[in-house]
Amino acid sequence: MADTGRARKIADRIKVLIAANVVSIVKDPDLGFITITDVRVTGDLQHASVFYTVFGDEAQRAKTAALLEKNKGRLRSFVGQQIKIRLTPSLDFFADAIPETASHLEDLLREAKERDAAVAAAAAGATYAGDADPYRKDEDVDALGDETDLGEDDVSADVTEDGTAPNARA
Repeated sequence: MADTGRARKIADRIKVLIAANVVSIVKDPDLGFITITDVRVTGDLQHASVFYTVFGDEAQRAKTAALLEKNKGRLRSFVGQQIKIRLTPSLDFFADAIPETASHLEDLLREAKERDAAVAAAAAGATYAGDADPYRKDEDVDALGDETDLGEDDVSADVTEDGTAPNARA
């Protein structure tokens, strides 16, 4: 098992090598505008997964995928000559879904922004159903006179000498 730092360095080196030389190695006009986005190497340095994006439509992506698969051996040979390690990792190419995911997230964010704008527009002309501040405050209670403070004198008037309420006698 190789060191993860070493695997990361080899993956970065493979990414740079393939990105810089894929057009000169494949030499096919059908190869689309390709970008190598990421390379991941397994811990034992035997396999490398190369992620790429292609600018264009679905037909262009399919042509590029077929060309990369066809020239996989040439790219691996070139990488092996350049990085000079005992075993050259096998290359597997995967179309990266980052652009599709990003466009989907942008659509969701745009929709959320539109909904927020609609809620803000509806709230702009809204009024309160009751008072603006429905909670009573101490000043309001004293001013209305609805509630009075009950002292000890008022409570004792409702209790007889034996400590029971007048209605509680049987």
